[in-house]
Amino acid sequence: MKRLNGKIAIVTGGADGIGHAISEAMAGEGAHIFVSDIDDAKGHAFVDALNRSGGKVNYVHCDVSVESDIADLIAKAVEQTGRLDILVNNAAVAIGGMPVHEMTDEQWHRLIAINLTSVFRGCKYALPHMIRQHSGAIINMASAQGHIGLEGWTAYAGAKGAVMAMTRQMAVEFGPHNVRVNSISPGTINTPMNEKIIAEHGDKIARAWVKMHPIGRIGTPQEVAEAAVYLASDAAGFTTGMDLRVDGGLTATPRYVPDLI
Repeated sequence: MKRLNGKIAIVTGGADGIGHAISEAMAGEGAHIFVSDIDDAKGHAFVDALNRSGGKVNYVHCDVSVESDIADLIAKAVEQTGRLDILVNNAAVAIGGMPVHEMTDEQWHRLIAINLTSVFRGCKYALPHMIRQHSGAIINMASAQGHIGLEGWTAYAGAKGAVMAMTRQMAVEFGPHNVRVNSISPGTINTPMNEKIIAEHGDKIARAWVKMHPIGRIGTPQEVAEAAVYLASDAAGFTTGMDLRVDGGLTATPRYVPDLI
């Protein structure tokens, strides 16, 4: 029996990176996935490939910084299927690498809109359906940066820390409705977003990332996807309000930041 057989799931930021891996893994476990992203060409190509391989997947354009886009995404999934079992608030942007006093208001507001406000809105529009059906699983993507510090990433860490706090609060509030809310804190993962950081800051940061993880490497999107499948499945039926760290031991040891010069 597939772990998510017959479940209806929404994954934001699903065209590449961690969202891509989560969508692929959940589709492979029998869920009907609604993949959303702003890269329509990449999103459609990904969804077409999944459907050709036997998946049941739809693509919906969604800019998570726009409230109406999130509302429409959830409405389309529910209108087509009649329910919503899983919401993965995954879409994010990496804005950082500078002291907080050098960050512009524009950068701050963009980061908060995509990394935090979108989580609030996703939950806002998904919860009424989950409450009505008396079941549901919400997975919010946090980060190891919400647990430990790294210079230049104050705003990013603040947003991810807030995601974890919101997750705990919603787990308490909506547990009586049989709605589970958990978060995942990845360590450094081999994603296009991190490849962009390497392109901007050089290979030295990639070497430093490896040294920061006791397991001796950075992670893969598929490893985070396995955690998401677990949290969405009935196997995690008594798991809520938890932040699952998929971080190669990054947050289990005193933070080692190699000299990058």
